[in-house]
Amino acid sequence: MSLAEQLRLEQSDYVAAVAGKLTEFLTSRQAVMSSISQDIDPLMGSISNLVTGGKRLRALMCYWGWRGAGGEAGAAEVVTAGSALELFQAAALIHDDIIDRSDTRRGGPSVHRRFIELHEAQGWALDSERFGHAAAILTGDLCLSFSEESFTEIGHRAASGSPARLIFNLMRAEVMAGQYLDILEEVAGPRRDRAGAVSRAQSIIRFKSAKYSTEHPLALGGALAGAGDELLRGYSAFALPLGEAFQLRDDVLGVFGDPVTTGKPAGDDLREGKRTVLVAFALDQASAVESEFIDAKLGSPDLSDADIEEIRRIIVDCGALQATEVLIEEFGKAAFAALDLLPLQDLPKTALRRLAEATVSRAA
Repeated sequence: MSLAEQLRLEQSDYVAAVAGKLTEFLTSRQAVMSSISQDIDPLMGSISNLVTGGKRLRALMCYWGWRGAGGEAGAAEVVTAGSALELFQAAALIHDDIIDRSDTRRGGPSVHRRFIELHEAQGWALDSERFGHAAAILTGDLCLSFSEESFTEIGHRAASGSPARLIFNLMRAEVMAGQYLDILEEVAGPRRDRAGAVSRAQSIIRFKSAKYSTEHPLALGGALAGAGDELLRGYSAFALPLGEAFQLRDDVLGVFGDPVTTGKPAGDDLREGKRTVLVAFALDQASAVESEFIDAKLGSPDLSDADIEEIRRIIVDCGALQATEVLIEEFGKAAFAALDLLPLQDLPKTALRRLAEATVSRAA
């Protein structure tokens, strides 16, 4: 069997195993929640819907971190870890969509929007939006709780004080910190020094996204397999710049991406008021009048299509898009250079290379 065929089969088997584990886990919890009340079913349905799709990037990073450190193919521990990561990702998406006031997720209604529509369809009392947000917050909290339950099922390798447990705990705390820095920048950014906007935006993506998308999942898999400190440092040197390139590409797609491909409305990040690295470059490099226009329009509830086109024009013309693309390229080069130095067998190294290539060049 060729290396490419072995990689394809092993990776597809793992993805299927994670999907099966998620189904098994949620089915068992469904029975518990239904015994409380059938009215809980929409919460469980929302979680099941979110964990059914997606690229499984975090689970796959965890798997190849495990295999690179000598872990057995398809072992139960790393399947369960992948399930826990997918549940954590789902919780983060639910809360992120509320924070960003985003009504769509993967081409369909976001969880809070689904609950708003449920309220309206049933003709219930009081405010539908308030109900939708409250129900989605609770759904995200439930999903976060399930993530912890799932991770605990790994057993002694994930016990309190273990390297894997420390990584898992740090990952979750950093995401919350990064999320707060993100919303803080949206409200405080216009009053802060524009010269520091790029640095602040890079810090946000590092802790809100990059570390939990690639660095921590890879290290988590390695730690579960007993990786030493040197290998874990090597994993970090590869995965952190990869995660930063991943998020920068996401920011570009949030402004310039094709809605058919991304599943989000065109210019959605601009409507949400996200002060990304892309926007920070524009504020720093555009003329004073253009920067003031971006500041005034970013996050405006009545942002028009014409406004979005004008902000896009400014981003391109002032060199902000090019500067972001250069950063993506630099982070990508750093990631691939670090990957070359990792003392891994051909299979996990090839798998990580392909994941990295897909991450940096993705269109959705």
